[in-house]
Amino acid sequence: MKRPTGTPPRSGKSPVAEKRSQPAPEAARPSRRVKRHRKPRRGGILGWIAGLVTLVWRILWGSVWRLAMTVALIIGAASAYFYVSLPEASALFDGRARGSVTMLDRDGRVFAWRGETYGAVTSDQIPEVLQEAVLSSEDRRFFRHFGVSPRGIASAIRINLAEGRGPLEGNGGSTITQQVAKLLCLGDTFDPTRFANEAEFEAECRSGGIWRKIKEIPYAFAMEAKYSKEEILSIYMNRSYLGGGARGFEAASQVYFNKRAAELNVSEAAMLAGLLPAPSRYAPTASLERAQARASVVLGLMNEEGYLDDAQLAQARANPATLSQAATARAGGYFADWLMESGPGFLTSETTEDVTITTTFDQRIQRAAERALQRVFDEKVKDGSTAEAAVVVMSADGAVRAMIGGRDTRVNGVFNRATQAKRQTGSSFKPFVYAAALEAGYSPSDRIEDGPLTIRIPGGRNWSPQNYTRNYRGMVTLTQSLAQSLNTSTIRLQEVVGRDQVIRVARDFGIVSNLTTSPSLGLGASEATLMELTGAYAGIRNGGTSVAPYGVVEVAMQGDDRPLMGQTGGFGDRVISQRAAGQLIYMMQQVISNGTGGRAQLGSRPVAGKTGTTSSYRDAWFVGFTEQYVTGVWMGNDDNTPLTGVTGGGLPAEIWQAVMSEIHDGLPELPLSTVSPDGSGIIMSSGQSTPQVVTSGSADDPLAAALAGVMNGVEAQNSGRVITAPGEVQGGPPVTPGSSVGAESDDALSRALNGILGGN
Repeated sequence: MKRPTGTPPRSGKSPVAEKRSQPAPEAARPSRRVKRHRKPRRGGILGWIAGLVTLVWRILWGSVWRLAMTVALIIGAASAYFYVSLPEASALFDGRARGSVTMLDRDGRVFAWRGETYGAVTSDQIPEVLQEAVLSSEDRRFFRHFGVSPRGIASAIRINLAEGRGPLEGNGGSTITQQVAKLLCLGDTFDPTRFANEAEFEAECRSGGIWRKIKEIPYAFAMEAKYSKEEILSIYMNRSYLGGGARGFEAASQVYFNKRAAELNVSEAAMLAGLLPAPSRYAPTASLERAQARASVVLGLMNEEGYLDDAQLAQARANPATLSQAATARAGGYFADWLMESGPGFLTSETTEDVTITTTFDQRIQRAAERALQRVFDEKVKDGSTAEAAVVVMSADGAVRAMIGGRDTRVNGVFNRATQAKRQTGSSFKPFVYAAALEAGYSPSDRIEDGPLTIRIPGGRNWSPQNYTRNYRGMVTLTQSLAQSLNTSTIRLQEVVGRDQVIRVARDFGIVSNLTTSPSLGLGASEATLMELTGAYAGIRNGGTSVAPYGVVEVAMQGDDRPLMGQTGGFGDRVISQRAAGQLIYMMQQVISNGTGGRAQLGSRPVAGKTGTTSSYRDAWFVGFTEQYVTGVWMGNDDNTPLTGVTGGGLPAEIWQAVMSEIHDGLPELPLSTVSPDGSGIIMSSGQSTPQVVTSGSADDPLAAALAGVMNGVEAQNSGRVITAPGEVQGGPPVTPGSSVGAESDDALSRALNGILGGN
């Protein structure tokens, strides 16, 4: 069948056209490339560096704000912790671990402080000039910062580095608020299990270091939030240590200028403000010139801050601050130290309260003694000499009036040679041998041999004392023996009386140090302090009644009218009779008028005393008295090396004479007499001749009047009985203590008087 030919008829669209008219599928569409403009790549090492910097910056920037926020949160939390622990501002004014001891002299004037003195002052009581001086020198922007000054810290680091120190060594850039934080020890309290004492604790609190600096920051912020600026300044003004034992500006004003802080002038305020960086170095009592120079710097800073104009600055510098009279004298350092050592600890060295002690101290006598001692050393002692000296002055009842514990008198807390140095007493011990003999019934005119003597000591050894001159006087009276300080006659007398009796007399008079029992006892082989020996001589001076040297009259809490403790010493028990004491005083007068103590004479004023020099010249003494005062002097080297050509009758006697001349200036010349504290009404008096008995009690006492009338007519006897040591016979049988050979020197009346008074 044939396929049809021809064109078929069109109906509608052509399939091809229809196909063409249909949209092409997406996949079938040709894609057009979009050209993007890229930054040209940096090639080489610069590209790597840029990439690294970018990476580091992104890390740091991402970390810094996080770190800053973390630090801020820590500081905020720490500040909040410190904030809630801070008490009221007034509770922080007094930061002392111990109380203070204020000492008053016999006239009620302050002469010394011990411990840390304190006086509270509030912000409204701080004088404007003092506030300006402190702010100028310590923190100029105090009222403009929030407790920490970044500018100040940066400046301090720059200065430290420029001066070759570490960044935190030297200048710290601390604000007053930070200094208060350090004074408060960041809220820590003393822990005895961690620190040996308060001083070690405070040193730790004030130590530097970056960690402590960091801890100060939140504490300072807490204080700024808790307290006003005026309260922070008040804490600072009360807690700062300003030298001289003064804690706070009120106490320092009293110590250095004897006035309240509210009364300070510009120069005085500048001097106190200048003490803050280094109180010990700039203290005016250490060096007034250095303190004034530092005050001049503070005045310049006040001028820069506009607190002083040029005219005021010039006037203040032309009139620098000076110390008060009491602070200038600085009298009584050794005396004050003695009281702190000898008094009860809970009222002195260990007191936690503020205590006032009324004492026996006499500033006039102290200054006179210091002048005299200095004059003798300037005139009589070679330059460069290491010899030391000590002086004690007391009344007959044991009240200590002055004390010098060494050539350097402007000190405190140092070795006191008057109370702490135990040295051999030498011949100054001999009066106790003669006191024992007189108490046993011997008299000043009794005679004893001064000649070669050998004493056998247990163990087979022999001891032979010799005189200083190596010569012997033969038969001498007891008065001559003591006046010339003869050794062999003294030892013979000691052996007659008995060493045990000599020891008893010395101990009862107040020699508390160990005493040897060997024959050398009578020559002062034992040791004692100057205070002991002077107190023992006071017992002789007052008629044979012992005394306990004392310096405390009354102890009371500050502001309390009722005393906690009264007088600590004074008259004790009778040691020898008034008759024996009167005779011994007479004999000791001859030491000065006719014997080894000639350089101690005070013109026509009656005096008595005794020299003392130890073997090898290691110690030299002179102790003696007038009617008014008993004074002891010691000289020696601290290392116990011999003195060069010094004996008790030399420089010590001259020092004694100079001291007594000064302190007796203007006092009447009174005859020596014994004191009768037991009220017997009979006093033994020694004139320039023989001991006499006078009445000092009721004129109606017939016995006293009769005894005085008879004894006042007795003349000196030129001869007395002979005293022989056991085993020695000189013109008669051995004499026992109290026996009589020759009635002329010890008649019935004398024996009766001895019987009446000997038991007193």
